[in-house]
Amino acid sequence: MEKHLPFMIQKTTLLLLLLATLTASAQSKELPWHNKKCAVVITYDDAISQHLDNAIPVLDSLQLKATFYITANNTGSRIADWKKVAQSGHELGNHTLFHPCLGGEGREWVRPEYDLRTYSVQSVMDEINLTNAFLEALDGKKERTFAFTCGDMTVGGVNFTDNLRKDFIAARAVRNEMHTIDKVDLFNIDCYVVNGENAAQMEQWVQQAIATHSLLVILFHGVEGGNGLNVKGKEHSAFLHYLKANEKDVWIAPMIDLAKFVRTYQAQQKQ
Repeated sequence: MEKHLPFMIQKTTLLLLLLATLTASAQSKELPWHNKKCAVVITYDDAISQHLDNAIPVLDSLQLKATFYITANNTGSRIADWKKVAQSGHELGNHTLFHPCLGGEGREWVRPEYDLRTYSVQSVMDEINLTNAFLEALDGKKERTFAFTCGDMTVGGVNFTDNLRKDFIAARAVRNEMHTIDKVDLFNIDCYVVNGENAAQMEQWVQQAIATHSLLVILFHGVEGGNGLNVKGKEHSAFLHYLKANEKDVWIAPMIDLAKFVRTYQAQQKQ
């Protein structure tokens, strides 16, 4: 018996190591978001002044970092304030120069000069590239993410998504969906658009993301005003406090950090 003891110890050790490896691998697949149950990206569109006045103070008080998709023409006299937003660690994303959208029935609010039906792929890319140059002047960065205006991906019936790939890490769309890390399409990232929801309703989205180990992207427009798609200031604040209180289960990051993480993870899984 004694002469077999070292072999038994060695065999037991190997089995324990194998079990630990399998457990770690299973946990990694189940909790891929930096070992947390889900990921949340907080985004704001259109460079609205209320973001600076009503959203940034709450985010900074909680040390939460968000992504602001900037429509360059909307920055007006507050360019210096947007530069400070970048300096404090928030991401400035590209949301075009003039925010063109597809017009037509049901979208009568689209101005004729900014109707994507009158654009070419070249003209929309010119707008996007100019906005990249503008944003680089603010934050000094070349890596960037993009958000489709009104979720529109076509110009004259031509999808211009592939034209974005050489200049962007990822692009965000506007469908109310969430996906696990292996199913995230980096150039068609879904998001939940906030339009009058209260904090409790938004918290349910987070709870769904936790239960399914998914990515949840939140899109705010107006924050206590500034846009018809609005959230009340107190509900916005309550929701951000909820996120902060649940950081043990939720990885909260700007879109560019999230996209780089997903890109690396998906590349490793292919290998």
